[in-house]
Amino acid sequence: QVQRVESGGGLVQAGGSLRLSCTASGRVFLFNTMGWYRQAPGKQRELVADITDGGRTNYAESVKGQFTISRDNARVYLQMNSLKPDDTAVYYCNPPQWAASGNWGQGTQVTVSS
Repeated sequence: QVQRVESGGGLVQAGGSLRLSCTASGRVFLFNTMGWYRQAPGKQRELVADITDGGRTNYAESVKGQFTISRDNARVYLQMNSLKPDDTAVYYCNPPQWAASGNWGQGTQVTVSS
């Protein structure tokens, strides 16, 4: 069974940066597309960015130019720059088919202080 483990979250001041990492049992290559999602308190979970195995990327309008998604065979990364308090959320990685079925990992908490 493939386990997703997200890491790299933490507390950061506004304007700071974090790099999130996700491993799917070291076998990200199994999934054509991998995405990063986030859920802020009291809000619906939303797609932040995704990336295909060919390197094609897609970003939510709210993070374009601010976040960068990348991947290798073992991990998916989310580089987050110029963080704002509105970016505070639990961040999750998932292939879209697992996201659709409600299969989520623990996520990693990102808190941005003003």
